Amino acid sequence: MNGLLNYVSCGALWLGLLVKTPDLLRHRRDPYLRTICAVLGLAGLCFFLGAPPTVGAVNRTGGVPNLAAPVTYVAITGYCAASQVLVVHWRGGPRVRRTVRRWLLAYAVVVLGIAVTFALGEAPVERRTDLDTYYATTPFIAQMIVLYLVAHLTAVTVTTVSSLRWARRVRGGLRAGLTLLGAGSLCGAGYSAAKLVAVGACWSGRDWSQLGTAVSPAAAGLGALLTVVGVLVPLAAPRVAEWRRARRTYARLEPLERVLDGLLTRRALRLPRPGLASPTTRLVWRQTSVHNALSHLDVYFDPELYDRTRAGVLAATGEAERAEAAAWAAVITAAVRDEAEPGRRAPSRDGGGRLPDRVPDPAVLVRIADALAGAAPAPAPAAAAVPNGTTTAGTA
Repeated sequence: MNGLLNYVSCGALWLGLLVKTPDLLRHRRDPYLRTICAVLGLAGLCFFLGAPPTVGAVNRTGGVPNLAAPVTYVAITGYCAASQVLVVHWRGGPRVRRTVRRWLLAYAVVVLGIAVTFALGEAPVERRTDLDTYYATTPFIAQMIVLYLVAHLTAVTVTTVSSLRWARRVRGGLRAGLTLLGAGSLCGAGYSAAKLVAVGACWSGRDWSQLGTAVSPAAAGLGALLTVVGVLVPLAAPRVAEWRRARRTYARLEPLERVLDGLLTRRALRLPRPGLASPTTRLVWRQTSVHNALSHLDVYFDPELYDRTRAGVLAATGEAERAEAAAWAAVITAAVRDEAEPGRRAPSRDGGGRLPDRVPDPAVLVRIADALAGAAPAPAPAAAAVPNGTTTAGTA
């Protein structure tokens, strides 16, 4: 388990960065995207540098005992600066650039302070996991430790408050993402707070090093997980909503496909059923099958039956959409029956009425399926419809 939690947390954060990278490449000038990618990248770097194996490698490479400490603290300070810049972009306003410059300048001073105090202090004994408490009373090194912890605590506290405050004003996936991000930042505050308490205990002669070596890393790991999920939830929410709409529409079209099933099988108009596919793909498959069947039945549609049925339902209910769906349901049912009769020829339409559409559009198909199922038709989700002009294999 030596460093495993750090590397897992680092991997989770960099996975979130990988997911956001395509958006960043498409919108390079978006300051919000640049900042959130910086937050994820620097947070992952902090975990990577803080892992004991990495600490040992940095110390050996630099030839300076505990060189990894200021390097890691600088990365943490960079993460703090990125978090504050992210909060500034969230808030918006006319003075965003000026506020961003001030935060960057403030954390640049913190970085300089870390470098100066490490150079002035002495830390000859390598400590890979408990440097904070081991050198808590060492001149200059103690100041370096407190400096980075206070800077980190300030950043995550502001991020927590801003995230949760904004989450109250929005809904849906963004609200869930902000809530998780706020919770992750709160866990980050637990990381620095636990270390500060452990350092304070050392000043009073107590040994609470477990807070810094056990509690603090656990809080940081949980915070990393919540942060990544918080970033990914707003990205996944629209896709999940689309799949939910597709599943509902797919289920609602089932009565219409059932009426057309014999024709689809007999005329080989149905495409191969997709195996492991998304709800959207399965919906496209069902809509394509229905479209193929209706295109084949087009010559059997009876305009007069459509007009009579529509007029009767409209007079009874006063609902135009319901009347249209019921009329199409009657026409399709009759066309399926006529087409299945041996030797039956398509009726001539000379002098007859005309249908409003030769094949109903996808939104109307859902209402037709509702009519066939005996349910009161509801408006079909527009996002689930397949655009007209979709190529359908096997159309006569």
